[in-house]
Amino acid sequence: MKKLTKIIVLATALASTSVAAVNPVPGGKQQQPLLLQNATVHSVSSAPAQQDVLLVDGKIAAIGPNLDVPADAQQLDLTGKHVYPGLIALINQLGLIEVEAVRATRDDRETSSTNPDLQVQVAYNADSVVIPTIRSNGFSHSLIYPDGAMLTGRSAFMQLDAWNWQDATVQANVGLHVSWPRMSVQSGWWVRDSAEKQREKQQKQLAELHQYFQQAHAYYLAEQAGLNKGKDSRWHAMLEFFAGELPLFVHADDPRQIRQAMLLAEKYQVRLVIVGGRDSWRLADELANAKVDVIYTAPYGLPTRGDEAYDQAFSVPGQLRQAGVRIALSLDGFWDTRNLVFAAGHVTRYGLSSEDALRALTLDAAAIAGVADRLGSIEVGKSASLVVSDGDIFDYRGHKIEHLWIDGRAVDLTNHHKQLHERFKQRYNRAD
Repeated sequence: MKKLTKIIVLATALASTSVAAVNPVPGGKQQQPLLLQNATVHSVSSAPAQQDVLLVDGKIAAIGPNLDVPADAQQLDLTGKHVYPGLIALINQLGLIEVEAVRATRDDRETSSTNPDLQVQVAYNADSVVIPTIRSNGFSHSLIYPDGAMLTGRSAFMQLDAWNWQDATVQANVGLHVSWPRMSVQSGWWVRDSAEKQREKQQKQLAELHQYFQQAHAYYLAEQAGLNKGKDSRWHAMLEFFAGELPLFVHADDPRQIRQAMLLAEKYQVRLVIVGGRDSWRLADELANAKVDVIYTAPYGLPTRGDEAYDQAFSVPGQLRQAGVRIALSLDGFWDTRNLVFAAGHVTRYGLSSEDALRALTLDAAAIAGVADRLGSIEVGKSASLVVSDGDIFDYRGHKIEHLWIDGRAVDLTNHHKQLHERFKQRYNRAD
C-alpha cells in the first residue's frame, strides 16, 4: 500500500509540473522578408563584419552592408548586437529523457546489444520542457542518439522548435552508433571483479562485437549476390553502412578503444567519428591522418590520471585542432546541453581559438552530421537559422540571447526557468 501511495504521489507531482510548465507554441512559417540591419555578423565562412542579413522564405537571401530594403520587408535594427548561425548541439538525448530518475519518462535505449535498425527520432518528445531551456542559450538544432550496449542504433538530426517528431526531424539515419567495450581495468571498493576477470569480460565483449559486424557483412554480401532467402531487420539496416553511405559513430575514450575502432572502420572502409574522445589527444596525429572526426564530450572534465595536468581536459580541443582533426564540442546528456555554449568559451582559454570554437558548434558540427550544405554558416541559400546575442555568445557576462530563428520562423525564447524566475520575482516584489 505504501508503495502504491508513493507512485500516486510521484505521478501527481509529475502531472503538476507538466501543467505548470507549458511550452511555447512553435513559430509559424515566415510570411514576409526580414532584414536584420547593422549587426556584427559572425558568418563562420568569413571574418566577422558589420552587415545586414536578408531572410526570405526561410532562407538567407542576401548578406552585405546597407542592403536595399524590399518593399514588404520587416526591418530589425541590431546595432551593437551579434548575429551567429544557430548553434548545433551534437550527441545528446534531448527529447528522449524528461526526468532522469523516473524510468517512465526515459526512452533513450533498448536492452539488447544489436539494434542497428533502431530509429531514434520516433521516440523524440518535441514537448519536452528541457528543450526551450536549450534553445534559450542559442541552440537551434541537435543530434540525438540512442544509448545502450554495443550496436545501439542510429542518430537523427532535429530542429528544436516543433509540434512533433515528424516536424522536428531534419535528417534521419545520420550515423550508426556503437558503444565500444571498455578496455581499461577498474579498481576500487565498488569493483567486484578481479583485474583478470575484467579482462576476460572485455575480450568476450570485443569478440561479440566483431562477430556482429562479421554476421552483418556476410548478410550484406549475400544480399549483393541475391542469395538471402529471408530478411533480418538488424543486418538489413546495415546494408547502407557497408555500402559506405552511413558513417560509424563510436563512443570511446581510451586510446585502445579508439585504435580498435579505427581498425574496424579501415576494414569496412567507412567514415569514422569518435564520440567522447577523452584521450583522443594522445592519438591526435593518427586521427588527423586517417581523417577521423572527434565529438569531444569532456570540456569540463577532470584529469583522469595522476600524471596529467589539471587543465588536460580543457586543452584537448586545441590540441586536436592544432593536429588538423575536425572537432565538435558536446556535453552528453540532456539538461547539461544548455551549458555547452559556455564550455566552448571556456576552452578558448586553453588553446582553442574563438573562431574554431564557433566552428565546433556550427559549421564543423554540421559537417560531421552531414548537413553542412544547409546549416552551420551564414551564407546565401542556407537555412535562415540564426541567433542574436547582446554580447559575445561564449561569454557568461555578455551572453544574452535576444532572438532565434529556425528556417526563418521566429522562436519564442520563453522557458520553464524564466517562468519560475518571473513568478518568484513577483512574489518578493509584493508589499504584503
